[in-house]
Amino acid sequence: MNSARGFTLLELVLVIIITGVMAAAIAVFFKPAVDAYFDTRRRAELSDAADTALRRIGREVRRAVPNSIRIPGDQCFELVPTKSGGLFRREADIVNANANPLDSTGPDSAFDVLSPLAAAPVAGDFVVIGNQNTGDVYSGATRGTVGAWSSPPAPGGAAVGVGRIALAAATQFPAGYDGGRFQIVDGNEPAVFYVCRNAGEANGNGTGELLRLVRAFDATYPVACPAAGGVRLASRVASCRFVYDPNQGATQQSGFVWMHIELLSGGERVALAHGMHVSNVP
Repeated sequence: MNSARGFTLLELVLVIIITGVMAAAIAVFFKPAVDAYFDTRRRAELSDAADTALRRIGREVRRAVPNSIRIPGDQCFELVPTKSGGLFRREADIVNANANPLDSTGPDSAFDVLSPLAAAPVAGDFVVIGNQNTGDVYSGATRGTVGAWSSPPAPGGAAVGVGRIALAAATQFPAGYDGGRFQIVDGNEPAVFYVCRNAGEANGNGTGELLRLVRAFDATYPVACPAAGGVRLASRVASCRFVYDPNQGATQQSGFVWMHIELLSGGERVALAHGMHVSNVP
């Protein structure tokens, strides 16, 4: 006769205890490696978030209307972003009677564009010319409103220019600089604030946010950062700082923006800094 054989309760308990001891011993060796992996992943995510935010700001700073940066404190700054720019006709064309130069001696309602534009203006956009003082573009002294964009009229056509900007109302612009340069500002984003709000630390995490806030032109120089609103560019901000020198190297007519941001998550900290020159020659 064959007798059935099996495990006793004591044997089963011993196996469970031995397996648990072995698992605990193995976990001791694997835990540092697992923790290191998650720490590295967290640092990479923080670095990517900080780098993406600073690069986004840097692109708009480099393309901002010259002399438009205003900084009420080290936690925020304001600028007027551009979406395009080019050269306008400054003098009459003795060959093409339909050529339309910009007359800066008085109000003018239209002018020819001589260079290709990255993005054509639409009604409601703004034209900025010769912005030498920070407050001018905000007050309206150097900007006009686009009424329409059209192809050059015949006869002349392409010989007149790549297009013609008609203003919503006749505007007198300053003479500007040699070369006849102008900038186009998106009518939906006339002015932009970058704000570092509620930066700090709590329980190993950053408590602040880096925000992009769109607002209308305001001729009054800001004395404080906006307290509400904005689209988040980065979270878990432990600290940040903005510095702007409007005349970094007077011979080069360029300013300098320096930005620093520190993100903190789960005890892991990442700090990045980014600096760039700002062309302040309109």
